Amino acid sequence: MADGYGRRGPGRPGRRRSRERGSGTLSAPRLRRDTPERAGLDPDELGHLVREVRDLTTGPRPWAAGAVVVAGRGPVVAVHEAAGHAVRYAAYDPATDTGVELPPADRVPMTVDTPFDLASLTKLCTAVAAVQQIERGTLGIDALVGAYLPEFRGAAGAGVTVRQLLTHTSGLRPELPLYDCADDAERLALLRAEAPSAPPGTHLYSDLNLLLLQHLLERLTGRPLDVLVHDGITRPLGMTATRFGPCPGAAATEDQRRPWAKADRGMLRGEVHDENAWALGGVAGHAGLFSTAWDLAVFCRTLLAGGSYGPARILGPDFVELLLTPPGLGFAVDQRWFMGDLAGRGAAGHTGFTGTSLVLDPATDTFLVLLANTVHPRRRTPDSGPRAAAATRLARAVRGVGAA
Repeated sequence: MADGYGRRGPGRPGRRRSRERGSGTLSAPRLRRDTPERAGLDPDELGHLVREVRDLTTGPRPWAAGAVVVAGRGPVVAVHEAAGHAVRYAAYDPATDTGVELPPADRVPMTVDTPFDLASLTKLCTAVAAVQQIERGTLGIDALVGAYLPEFRGAAGAGVTVRQLLTHTSGLRPELPLYDCADDAERLALLRAEAPSAPPGTHLYSDLNLLLLQHLLERLTGRPLDVLVHDGITRPLGMTATRFGPCPGAAATEDQRRPWAKADRGMLRGEVHDENAWALGGVAGHAGLFSTAWDLAVFCRTLLAGGSYGPARILGPDFVELLLTPPGLGFAVDQRWFMGDLAGRGAAGHTGFTGTSLVLDPATDTFLVLLANTVHPRRRTPDSGPRAAAATRLARAVRGVGAA
C-alpha cells in the first residue's frame, strides 16, 4: 500500500562515532534515557510535543486511537511516552461512520513497549539490506535488474536499474492487485510481467520497487528477506522487538472490509495490514515488519552514528551517506509535509500507511519516532499534519538552546 513521497533538498549526513569507555574498539554510544537538558533540548518545547501527541488520541474522532513518541538528540532519549489505546474499537460501523467502541474494561491501553505494524517503514530495512550488499561489492547500484532477474521481463526489458528501484524512479506503477490472485504462482507471474507505466527515470513512488528488490536480494544471497533483515540489522543492533509478523500484542489496525479496503479480513491485530504483504505471506519488501518506538530509535541512532551502535556495525559511514544523500536510497529526504521544520538541511525518514513515521536529522543529531494506529478502526484520507507538527516541535527544541 503506497505512502508516497517526492524528492528535493540539499544536505549530507553527519558522522559521529566515539570510543566507549572501557572498550578497545571503535564504538558508538548506546541510547539512554535522560533529561531534555542533558540532550541539549528545550524541555518546554518537548513538553508541548508530548501534550500535543496525547491530544491526538482523545475525543470521539481522534487522529489515532493511540500513539507512542520517542524524541532525542545524540545518544539521549529525552521523550518516550505513550497515549491512548492499542485497541479501542471492536469494529467499524459504516452506517454511522464511527467505530464501535469496546467496553472500557476491554480496551487495551497503549504502552511504550507496544509493537506497531510499520507498513512502509519496512522499506527502510529493505533498502539497508540492499546497501549492505552494495558495500560488500556483491550488488552494483547501477546494475540492470535484468542481470539478476532476467525472468522479470517487464522491468528487465525496460532497462530498470537497482538505483531506480531504490529511488522510486523505475517508472513502475504504485502497486498491483496481488491480493486478488488465486495463488503464489499467479502473483509471481503478474510481478514478472509488469513493465514500467512511465519511462524509467520518472519519479513514481511504488511498492513494486521494493518487491522487485526483495526478489533480487533473495536471488543474490540465497536467503529470504526476513533472515536478511534479522541477521544484518535487527540482531546485531539488539532490536529484539522488530520482526515480520504475526505479532501478538501489537496495536490494532483496521476493520478491513470492502469497499473501503481491498480484502475482507475483519478487525486486524498482529497480522499485517497491507493487503499485498498479507497475500505474500506477511514478508514483503514494502511492508510486513512490526516494531516498537524504542527499536526504531536505535535504528535512527545507528544511522546518525555512521552505521554503528555500541560494538555493532551494520554499514560504513560512506554507505550511510549514500543512503541519506538526496534523493535518498529508500529514504525520503527533506520532506516538509511530514518532517516540518526539521526539513531543509538533509533530514531523512519515511512514513507508513498505518500511521507510523520516523525522522532523523544529521544536521542537529536529532531523531523523532511517532507511531500511531491511525487506521483503527478504518482507513481515512491520510493526514500528516500531526507528524509535521511534532517534528517542528523537536526542531524548535533544538533552536531553543541555540544549537541550530
